[in-house]
Amino acid sequence: MQTFMKTLMVATLAAASASSFAARPTSVMYTGEGVNDDGLEYSSYAVKCTNGQRYPLTAWDNRRKWCVGESSADECHRKQIKAAKKACKAG
Repeated sequence: MQTFMKTLMVATLAAASASSFAARPTSVMYTGEGVNDDGLEYSSYAVKCTNGQRYPLTAWDNRRKWCVGESSADECHRKQIKAAKKACKAG
């Protein structure tokens, strides 16, 4: 029984440490503005992650809605940090 508990604890710690190595946002930089086909204005940003990659974010409604992707209105969040974390995790 004690061996099972040790194995379970090791597996739990391994899973927790693996999730801690996921890429995280380090900075968000403004890259420009645009207008979509419907005439709605948006701002483009690039999030830099701990894995060295950059991923696009799009801000809508005067930065009230943050979406993952270039000029995208999919996978959106109210907070910039949530969208940035999602972009780094997806990448």
